[in-house]
Amino acid sequence: MPNIGPTELIIVLVLALIILGPKRLPDAGRSLGRGMREFKESITGGDRPERLADAEPERGA
Repeated sequence: MPNIGPTELIIVLVLALIILGPKRLPDAGRSLGRGMREFKESITGGDRPERLADAEPERGA
């Protein structure tokens, strides 16, 4: 597998900017990151809802 250099990375980013536009590019990046995170958790067997419940502080009434 060939290495991806800075030139290739810049070309890919410019193409993404041209295709998606400046308004939709952040949403596409966010959804891509979310998808990669979910994929990683499904492979490693992580259970995200339990970790989030432990991290949230308890709210008193």
